[in-house]
Amino acid sequence: MNIVRENLENLTSLLKVTVSESDYADAVDKALRQYKKKANIPGFRPGMVPMSVINKMYRKGVTAEESYRAASKAAFDYFEKEKIDIIGDLLPSDQQKDLDFDNDTTHEFVFEFAVTPEVNLALSKKDKVAEYEIKLTDEMRDGYRTNFMRRFGRLVDVEAVEKDEALTVTLDNEEMKIEEAYVGLISMNDEERKPFVGKKVGDTMDIDINTLYKSPSQRASMLQVKEKDLEGINPKFKLTIDKIRKFAEPDLDEEFFKTAFPEGNVKDAEGFNKYIDEQITKDLKRESEYLFTLTMRKFLVEKAALVMPEAFLKEWLFKINEGKFSMEDIEKDFPAFVDMMRWNIIQKKVIADKEIKLTSDEVVTEAKALAMMQFAYYGMNSVADEMLENYAKNMLSNKEEAQKIQEKLYERKVLDALTPEITVQKKSVTSEEFGKLVEAANQR
Repeated sequence: MNIVRENLENLTSLLKVTVSESDYADAVDKALRQYKKKANIPGFRPGMVPMSVINKMYRKGVTAEESYRAASKAAFDYFEKEKIDIIGDLLPSDQQKDLDFDNDTTHEFVFEFAVTPEVNLALSKKDKVAEYEIKLTDEMRDGYRTNFMRRFGRLVDVEAVEKDEALTVTLDNEEMKIEEAYVGLISMNDEERKPFVGKKVGDTMDIDINTLYKSPSQRASMLQVKEKDLEGINPKFKLTIDKIRKFAEPDLDEEFFKTAFPEGNVKDAEGFNKYIDEQITKDLKRESEYLFTLTMRKFLVEKAALVMPEAFLKEWLFKINEGKFSMEDIEKDFPAFVDMMRWNIIQKKVIADKEIKLTSDEVVTEAKALAMMQFAYYGMNSVADEMLENYAKNMLSNKEEAQKIQEKLYERKVLDALTPEITVQKKSVTSEEFGKLVEAANQR
């Protein structure tokens, strides 16, 4: 076995691995014996095919396969011995010459590989990164309160339409009549609601169902038919309002607090207002942390300024995807991909340098937190720990989900380790300003 490395440009190298018969002969013989055991050839009983026939049929292909395997293994052993950290994978080189497996016993395989660039962040307090905090407003409080109370409220009859009531109507276009049809104004914008505002029970109005609802599924639901039956229906109807109902918030009494907060952590209006602020603050903090993560990643990638073997990586992506993507497809998404690789290299370096570890308890705790967020989304603000534990275990049994959680935790720990080394400039912004910052960060 002989290995020769030839450095090319931009972190790439050729690796010429020469294997002799002694490097692959045993593996070839073992593979051919397996062929002999399993060969099903007319004229011979199973397992009784002469070795000469097996050799004639399979030796060349097996020799090619096993010699290549021996060369690949030698290459990776070489990387490990020389402590070479490669990026992407080992690729057959365009400089590979034709090999004669019929007559030669020594074969030279030529590979190409790229070395992971060195990371040198050299952070200091002179480095400044902005962290944006969203201002908590009364509008946010009102919105959170309304959404929360809606889960415990009820619909009551009212005389006139004001804004977002629920209407029960009769539709008639002389060809068909639909009674107890539903019109939900809450899903409409102010312009769409305008024709209904001020109307009372018994009032009539002419509508075009196609104008009222853009979605075929909404039109079908309102007309109580299937979507495929919409075609041919005259969309112009006379609408008669039969019932107007409005959402009414529950009273902030003892019954409400026992129902909404069975664990007893909120017992009065003052406690409820405090709870609302706490929940909004948690949500805003998550949003702020998300943008800070994007900002820090961008800063660290630019600070490291890693020069990547881009031509090699494009070729690698093209080959490993086996024709699923054209070079044009790869070029289009390559900037985002290569930045992701830069970030992964930086993380790997920081994890090694700072000896960052991840415990199983931390993974389970994160999975439980994610599970709690999902329950909260559906209005379940109090969940038994046993249920959370089981939900988290089920989540972690999915390898893909478990990997995502671990990657998120490692990223958080990397940023937590690096943040004290720089200057974080806290800035207060409105939710509208914050939204524009997030949009800009995601477009980079």
